[in-house]
Amino acid sequence: MTITKDSVIGDILDFDNSTAEYFFEMGMHCLGCSSARGESLEEACMVHGVSVDELVAKLNAHINQ
Repeated sequence: MTITKDSVIGDILDFDNSTAEYFFEMGMHCLGCSSARGESLEEACMVHGVSVDELVAKLNAHINQ
């Protein structure tokens, strides 16, 4: 899986639930809410005021280990 800013949070977590730590690290603690099932990384980062590029890089590095 390659993660992009358009990737849906729920899909990422379904693929690898150990990625949750990176969402928590960026202040996204509502991974169980309904928005996470359909919200893109870009949308979530905008709401939380964090860099989507930084999160995408961290998630891809983790998955590609």
